[in-house]
This record gives sequence, structure tokens and C-alpha cells, in this order.
Amino acid sequence: MALGKDYAAQECSIARALEVVGERWTLLVIRDALYGVRRYNDFLVHLGIPRAVLANRLQALTAEGILEKRRYQESPPRDEYVVTDRGIALWPALRALGIWGREHLGGEPLRTFWHADCGTELGPYGACPTCGTLVAVQDIDMRPGPGLDPDPADPVSRALLGTRRLLQPVETEPGSAQRPV
Repeated sequence: MALGKDYAAQECSIARALEVVGERWTLLVIRDALYGVRRYNDFLVHLGIPRAVLANRLQALTAEGILEKRRYQESPPRDEYVVTDRGIALWPALRALGIWGREHLGGEPLRTFWHADCGTELGPYGACPTCGTLVAVQDIDMRPGPGLDPDPADPVSRALLGTRRLLQPVETEPGSAQRPV
């Protein structure tokens, strides 16, 4: 029997979510978008994803309202992909998946996440242990962890080396400052 391509027979919210984010590469595209990656070429070089796959994933995520396509240059026309509120809502799932992977599959943390207002590292469910609040994505600082390569080859990884706020646009070319969210 051939493996089906969807979960149509499943009456389950997880199955419905997998219809949107369950294809290979999709969660990594969303992760990078939350990290501030917005431009097609930046996704391409950072992920090492095939061009056709990336184009398909960006189109699907835009159609689902997880990313919004915005024109940032008219001549030649160039667009960027900005995370929407619907995409931001995936942050807790991505964080939990990252923690699960590290705890059950090994490895040093590549990045750590901190409450920008008070400087406390977030707990596993995204709450600030000091403030006792669930921290909004736009109030999270991402810092390099002990497992991060200090001298990465690609420009996106280099741009992500320092402490930076989630959703803050990544700048990979000098003088190409992108607009904030």
C-alpha cells in the first residue's frame, strides 16, 4: 500500500497542523524567519535548501498566512518574507521541539533565549523565572550557546553570532539594513 500524502482521514488537530507545517524544511524556514531571516537568498544560503523546495515552502507558508510577502525593492523587484502573528504563534512549538531534540538526541545548545527586559534565561516553556511571566517573542533575546560554531561559513550564520532580538531583521550585506518588524 502506498504511503498517503496527507492526513485527510485523521480527525486530530496535530494532523491538521502537520498539513501546514509537517513537510521537510518547513519548520526550519519558520525558525529562520523568527530569527530574522527575511530574504530568499538568505534562507537559501543559511539552510542549504534546494531552490525549488524553498520557493514551494515560502509560497505555502505565505498562502497559509504564516509569512507575509512584502516588496522591499522595486527595480529589480525583490520581496522579503515577514513572520505574521500566526507564524509567531508557532514559537512555543519550535522551542519545545528544540529542547526535546537536545535532551533526547544530544548536543550542546546552539542558542539560548533570554528575557530582554530583565536579562534572565527563559525556562523551558518560555516563561521568565525572575518575572514569572510568559515572554512575548518580540521581547526575547537570542544569544550564542556553547555549541555554536564561532566562525561559520555563511553570512546569515555570521549575522546570527551575537546577541540579537528575535524577529529583528538579519543584515547580511553592509548597508542593507532591513526594516524592523
